[in-house]
Amino acid sequence: MENHAEVLVVDDDPMVAEVVTAYLTRAGLRVRRAADGPSAVASAEAHLPDLVVLDLMLPGLDGFEVYRRIRELGPVPVIMLTARGTEGDRVRGLELGADDYVTKPFSPRELVLRARSVLRRAHPAPPEEQETPPVPEIRTIGDLTLDAAGRRAVKVGETLTLTSREFDLLGFFADHPGQVFTRTELLQHVWGWEFGDESTVTVHVRRLREKIEDDPHHPRLIATVWGVGYRFDAPDALDTPDAEDNP
Repeated sequence: MENHAEVLVVDDDPMVAEVVTAYLTRAGLRVRRAADGPSAVASAEAHLPDLVVLDLMLPGLDGFEVYRRIRELGPVPVIMLTARGTEGDRVRGLELGADDYVTKPFSPRELVLRARSVLRRAHPAPPEEQETPPVPEIRTIGDLTLDAAGRRAVKVGETLTLTSREFDLLGFFADHPGQVFTRTELLQHVWGWEFGDESTVTVHVRRLREKIEDDPHHPRLIATVWGVGYRFDAPDALDTPDAEDNP
């Protein structure tokens, strides 16, 4: 899927758009371009891409509004690309459900690597092409059901609206119950990053708790181990004494 994926690049800076397009094309991806918010939405409506690389500073509609409108069309992964470097913008983008966030100036090669990582997780290879044994397609964890093939999570009969990265994070936690992972380790295992902003993990854990926990302010599935990181507690081991709540 990755080598045949189509990427919609949305940026009003022609030079940036050309560089991003050149590197993604050289990596074997098909690229469409849009230079403003309305054009980006119209392009996605005409044909939903496999990935959107989205600048936040756009004429017509800003990147946040473009993101919301495109995500209403389907669960397409999004990498936000912007000159804004403030933590507030980064956190806002992640809270909306963006899969990644790259701040200008950036390395085009790094952007390609991140695009490949997002595409691999959003469109995993068929089981017969995977190098490692696949996890069971359907898993039940308490009142949660995870469908790996359909990339769906269901809680008490209700399908949860998880982003691609939230599903990856939940799946990773479910694969490693009782193990503690630092934010850096989660960035490496779930995002595929050797370095990055650890607030990315914090925001995704908070969003995931809001969707899977009965009381997100007193989580019982995703426990905080203070000074270390996070641990996923299986339903039959929820009363472990060192589990901490994370506000």
